[in-house]
Amino acid sequence: MSSTAQELIPPESRDPAGAPSKRRPGRGRVRRLSSRDKLVLALMVGIPTLIELMLVWLPMLMSVGLSFSRWNGLDLADLRPAGTDNYQFITQDYPPFWPAVQHNMLWLLFLALIATPLGLLLAVLLDQNIRGGKIYQSIFFAPVMLSLALIGIIWQLFYQRDNGLLNFILGTAGTPQAVDWFGDSSVNIWAAMIAATWRHAGYVMLLYLAGLKGVDPSLKEAAAIDGASATQTFFRVVFPAMRPINIVIVVITIIESLRAFDVVYVINRGTNGLEMLSALVIQNLVGEGQVIGVGSALAVVLLVISLVPIVFYLSRTFGKENRA
Repeated sequence: MSSTAQELIPPESRDPAGAPSKRRPGRGRVRRLSSRDKLVLALMVGIPTLIELMLVWLPMLMSVGLSFSRWNGLDLADLRPAGTDNYQFITQDYPPFWPAVQHNMLWLLFLALIATPLGLLLAVLLDQNIRGGKIYQSIFFAPVMLSLALIGIIWQLFYQRDNGLLNFILGTAGTPQAVDWFGDSSVNIWAAMIAATWRHAGYVMLLYLAGLKGVDPSLKEAAAIDGASATQTFFRVVFPAMRPINIVIVVITIIESLRAFDVVYVINRGTNGLEMLSALVIQNLVGEGQVIGVGSALAVVLLVISLVPIVFYLSRTFGKENRA
């Protein structure tokens, strides 16, 4: 290299021998955070953490504490320790408790065996690039954007005894043979679960559509080359490849079944065959005859029932991945 060219190279870019260095200036240096960066980072982490503590963890801990107390919710001076009396009351002397547990378990089985497979079926069909697929996706996803309370009102119009669409289709509207779908305690739980399925299936469909789009096409091609049918390819290759989506849907299904409240509360406030744990919590925490300790005990029971299957499933799933 000529002396003129060497003069054009900055001194910091030359090696000890005078030749140009291949290392870029400043490369490998760690940039320290300024005071402003630290403040922004602290706010970004601290504010969401504080909101979660105030709205999630603090109320949960307070509910656990109040479940072992006796209080009318008006004056802190009336707060008295009660030990496990509230838990003994709800399990032994509170008639709606065990029917509510059974209804929540029935709700879970219905969503897991009917609503979730229905959402998976819709996702598989819409993943075939059929004509008007985007329109169908919008139609099936529309209920997800509605609140469960509004869904309950919509299905009340469908299930009304005298003027409901279902009894009109059956030809029994306005006659003694008309079924009171929401008033009859022997059928209203099934009617409410179908209403909840309308929303849950659309949500599951959307999640599985995203999962199907993320599956590597080469896996399907390899299975087809090996002679696997479309059904075998889906259940042995595609479905296992969507394990993260499957985990999310299992958790969502459990939570949806245990927090079912809006639909049954709109129908008849969670009574007459629609007793649910979430409705019992509200009945005891809100109103003139509020019993804070009993309502908190019911909330803790609902929390424990929610956490047990979720923690068990996630621990087994991620434990298998770590061992692999």
